[in-house]
Amino acid sequence: MDPQLYTLVKIILAVVLGGVIGYEREKHGHYAGIRTHILVCMTSTFLVGALLSSDINFVPDSVARVCSGILTGIGFIGAGTILSHGKEVKGLTTAASVWGVSALGIIIAIGALWEALIVTLVMIVILEMRFFALKTKIL
Repeated sequence: MDPQLYTLVKIILAVVLGGVIGYEREKHGHYAGIRTHILVCMTSTFLVGALLSSDINFVPDSVARVCSGILTGIGFIGAGTILSHGKEVKGLTTAASVWGVSALGIIIAIGALWEALIVTLVMIVILEMRFFALKTKIL
């Protein structure tokens, strides 16, 4: 497959899979919804994919450092979705889903497309397991 077409396929897959997870969050009224999840997944895919397909000779560990920076930075964005209301904490799962789609974008960028589909399916199943959810409270 043409490298440019393959890059386009990966970016489209990131938009679709990030959107699926974001839709689940949005339909249940959570703070970070479809647009946030799409942007995080797509941008992670683009950043890592651009590095991997570049003709520039980067330092050998540059991809690992970019991935680390993405996951750390998204951790801060996810922290912004966590709200404390007295003894009740909301947004932990949404923060985890934002962090998860950034990792999803990374695995799409490296070409693990089937794995990305499986991870998305597992994430949706976990997010839909509302009957196991208990209110998170600060002790």
